[in-house]
Amino acid sequence: MGDNRTDFDQASQTTGDATAATGAKVDEAKSAIRDNAGKVTQQAGDKLRAFAEQGQERAGGALDQLSQMLTDAAGQVDEKLGAQYGQYARQAATSVQGFSDQVRSKDIDDLVDDARILVRRSPGVAIGAAAAIGFVLARLIQAGLDEQRGGQA
Repeated sequence: MGDNRTDFDQASQTTGDATAATGAKVDEAKSAIRDNAGKVTQQAGDKLRAFAEQGQERAGGALDQLSQMLTDAAGQVDEKLGAQYGQYARQAATSVQGFSDQVRSKDIDDLVDDARILVRRSPGVAIGAAAAIGFVLARLIQAGLDEQRGGQA
């Protein structure tokens, strides 16, 4: 009976050692997963920031073009509707150009904070703007696809 007890103790010791080894491996695996997740999160954040900066530059360019279009149209408005209405178009162009300058000069984090504040203050405006932006993006994507199809034919 003494031999059975010794065998049991040895088996318990072996099981305890295996459990400890398994626990150590699990801890190592968790640590590796945390490290890799941290790296992936950092890489994703860096890519998002790069995309946001590209978007910021493109938005600034688009606003500049809109401002120029309004300025160009002001002369025609002067001729057709009168100088007072042409001045409205010039004021709108100046406002759009000022907004373009603001978009370009602000840090991405500041722009995100401004967007959050806008959404909290005016959710309806934010939804409308998002819908308009989505529509414009869809049109731009469709135009790009049409150009690719036309160029391949």
